[in-house]
Amino acid sequence: MNAPTSQPAPAIVKFQVVQSGARGMKLIATGLLVVMAITFFTARAYEPVYPALGWIKAFAEAAMVGGLADWFAVTALFRHPLGLPIPHTAIIPTNKDRIGDTLANFIRDNFLVPQVVARRMHRLDLAGAAGRFLKAPRGQESRIRAGASRLIADLAESLGDERLGGIVKSATARRLKEMQVAPLIGRALAQAINEDRHLPLLEAAIRWLARTLDANESMIREMVRERVSWVLRLASLDEKLADAILDGLRKLAVDMESDMGHPVRARIEQELAKLANDLQTDAATRAKVERWKEQLIENESVGLWLDGLWQQARAAIIKGARNPDAVMAGELGKVIADAGHTLESDVRLKAAINQFARRAVVGMAASYGGSMVKLVSDTIRNWDARTITDRLEAAVGRDLQYIRINGTLVGGMVGMAIHALDVIGL
Repeated sequence: MNAPTSQPAPAIVKFQVVQSGARGMKLIATGLLVVMAITFFTARAYEPVYPALGWIKAFAEAAMVGGLADWFAVTALFRHPLGLPIPHTAIIPTNKDRIGDTLANFIRDNFLVPQVVARRMHRLDLAGAAGRFLKAPRGQESRIRAGASRLIADLAESLGDERLGGIVKSATARRLKEMQVAPLIGRALAQAINEDRHLPLLEAAIRWLARTLDANESMIREMVRERVSWVLRLASLDEKLADAILDGLRKLAVDMESDMGHPVRARIEQELAKLANDLQTDAATRAKVERWKEQLIENESVGLWLDGLWQQARAAIIKGARNPDAVMAGELGKVIADAGHTLESDVRLKAAINQFARRAVVGMAASYGGSMVKLVSDTIRNWDARTITDRLEAAVGRDLQYIRINGTLVGGMVGMAIHALDVIGL
């Protein structure tokens, strides 16, 4: 089995192609200069025999001058011409650091100014673009859903279970401690009373009272017998007293269940209404409930319960995210699509998101613009002089060689113009 051949990176391939194109244009420009030199010497040799060759000699002579001048100028940008250390040549390698600083300052002064960034960001609709992306065309929503699911699963698995569980438990406990539960309970109880939703609970409590009496009849009789005097026991009146108490409690339970206006029932409802009010307004009652809440939160059993909830939630998240097509396909896809529709249709939400993004980017430009341009200058400083020279020459080499070609041709035409002036005696 043959080993797979390594493929060059796209950026390297592109650089090689550009470099090859620049090298071809360099050969053309140099070849044209050589042709002009041959033409000049040939015309010079045959000019005495054919005087008309003076025009060609003038063209070729001036073309050589123009071509050589432009060759020198182009070469001096990147290296010393012919390897000679002529002053003010090899401009780019010699001034690499200064060029990097100048480029960095140019970027900072023209692109990372907060006003410029804000003006540019004002024209961008990031929320709308995000909405259109989330409302992916049919066939793409599965890829978005799968990517989101993998991200959620990887995030849940990468975070330490023990540490993250402790963070979740601590955050939940802290949030519960900061929350004033007494007013919440009071408002909930008051609303339940106003809507008569407490009646099923009250009737269930009355029925529970009746069942408790029946289940504990022997215990009640024994309590009565122990507390009456020996005289009543001797006369067997303790049994009659116990029967009277049990019959009275049973009758009370039946009457309370059947009579909505029973005085005891009304008293219970009054106390419930008072409790709802005290939970919202009475400082002592609220403080007592908050103390009970803190004691409950600090209980070890509650901590274990919170741990169990976290473990179950984490396992469910990972399981669902790892198999989005089976578990979360419809729901997650619908949520993503709905989010996209909302971002596109809700004008206020879109404006708020765009404003937040604009302020965030402007703030980053103001706070970190200096660091960004320093990265540019430091990167250029760390580049090898040959590397930056080769890259810049490859990037603009074709255009520079066109300058040489144009210089050769323009020089030739100027030479012919000067020869024409000489012929007519000006």
